[in-house]
Amino acid sequence: MQTKSIVFLVLLGFILTTLPAFAAEGDIPRTASGRPDLTGNYDIASLTPLQRDPKHGDKLYMTPEEAQEIAKAAAAVRALTSADSDPDREAPPVGGDGSSGPSGAVGGYNFFWLDLGTDTYTIDGKYQTSILFDPPNGRFPALTDAGEERRGEINPYAYKNTGDAWWLDTGDDPYDGPETLSLLDRCLYVGVASVPAQPVPYNNLKTIVQTDTHVMIMIEWMHEARIIRLNSEHLPSHIRSLSGDSIGWWEGDTLVVDTTNFLAVPHVPREGLHIIERFTRTDEATVLYEFTVNDPDYAAPYSGKFPWPQTDAKNYEYACHEGNYALGNILRGARLLEREALAKRQSSGGE
Repeated sequence: MQTKSIVFLVLLGFILTTLPAFAAEGDIPRTASGRPDLTGNYDIASLTPLQRDPKHGDKLYMTPEEAQEIAKAAAAVRALTSADSDPDREAPPVGGDGSSGPSGAVGGYNFFWLDLGTDTYTIDGKYQTSILFDPPNGRFPALTDAGEERRGEINPYAYKNTGDAWWLDTGDDPYDGPETLSLLDRCLYVGVASVPAQPVPYNNLKTIVQTDTHVMIMIEWMHEARIIRLNSEHLPSHIRSLSGDSIGWWEGDTLVVDTTNFLAVPHVPREGLHIIERFTRTDEATVLYEFTVNDPDYAAPYSGKFPWPQTDAKNYEYACHEGNYALGNILRGARLLEREALAKRQSSGGE
């Protein structure tokens, strides 16, 4: 009888000591193989900036009151820009109204189409002043000479709109055809929405589908599908894509993703870019996303982190390329301006 009592007490002690472990494992969804289940839709829109406002210096966190002020200011802008436009307003002046941004200074999307989020995020109950936390000032490191040079060779997304065919005088060819326009104009790829991911002005949904051998991340903007091969090797360096070649492995409950083999633009390698991402499910509705970028354009690596909240929203097809009427109209507008410029030259006795 005494032996049975001892055995019972030992078993009871084992059960009591292992209950917390079983409970901890049950706190997050898991696959049949026991890995954290990352599958789901995520909306990463947030008012937390990628780079820190210099006024915060090396301060990683802000107060709840400061976070509330950011949310209030964003709500005020949203209310102001969502107001009905004056139906009797005049057309913008030739060359635009002087405003900046990718709208080309003649008007673009109204605020209805934007999704900047409604609040800043918290990690462990604290509001970060920026997504970037390394360097300690929360800002990009200084550009290298190579980085400065490369940026001088990249066509800007938004050329200055002067209302005439200025490129005929400068010898530039920004509007010769689709290939001379940016990847964004052509609806091909948006790096800041893909790898590493960060909150962007709109189309912030990500969909993760997971198996024991692969993880797929469908990125709403521009409908880019990243395929991550688990426990694999990188492809040869001559096999590249705009979003790189991604392999992954599990370190405990964290999925680590290593990406290399990037293209800068189609057929042009992006040498030296190497990105490490970490995905950790922290609860039933959140994945903590962390990244470190090693980029020869910058004097040092930089790192950031922010939560991916799960959502019931659906990630619909972003058929921008298939319905890219703007691209054809950009080129038609350029031909019109060129005809007007040539006609002026002929009328004034020029060549």
